[in-house]
Amino acid sequence: MQRTLFLDCSRVSGLQKEDGSFQGDEWGEVDTRFSYCAVSCLSLLGRLDAIDTAKATEFLVRCRNFDGAFGCVPDAESHAGQTFCCVGALAILNALEHVDAPLLCWWLAERQVKAGGLNGRPEKLPDVCYSWWVLSALRILHRVEWIDKKALSSFILRCQDPDKGGFADRPGDMVDIFHTFFGLAGLRFLGDTSLADVDPAYALPVPTLRRMNIALPWLDEEARLAATST
Repeated sequence: MQRTLFLDCSRVSGLQKEDGSFQGDEWGEVDTRFSYCAVSCLSLLGRLDAIDTAKATEFLVRCRNFDGAFGCVPDAESHAGQTFCCVGALAILNALEHVDAPLLCWWLAERQVKAGGLNGRPEKLPDVCYSWWVLSALRILHRVEWIDKKALSSFILRCQDPDKGGFADRPGDMVDIFHTFFGLAGLRFLGDTSLADVDPAYALPVPTLRRMNIALPWLDEEARLAATST
């Protein structure tokens, strides 16, 4: 088991480049998605020490744009999916001070369209998957209230198949597991306590992470803010 863990960590750490970024495989493509995957899995294994976390943080910060959101590489277009990857990774790295929370959350709140759903970038159609990408970042930064929660909840539920179950990207489309997970997670973030709580950085059940003794300071701060506001 220890040898397997060592090999897994070595495989991931070996993908970090000199500038702190991570390539996805031997072919060398660099993307903030890979940074998130590396940081998340190594954190879960208790082996963040296997990479240069300072350089990893620096690379993520270089991917931040003038609007506060993040792209896949430096100077790339801001995108909600990439923003989750960067905010989630920075949260795990305990480096959220590099996020301009008010500016970014304004950009994230602007992703809500008239239909109630969220899109990933300006002038695009809404998609249930952004109920995760956008809401997760907003929850980490304690600003879920900045969107119209009732309108988004209604949009998500309209994407549900009333006969077979599951959620699609948009009303009337084919359901799939991908959008079903993000739809359910989004509903939980919007306040549906009948669903198990999901951590916005790791995308895993909160009770599971607590049993693993994984630090979740963003949730602890959320609880503190909720307590002081009542």
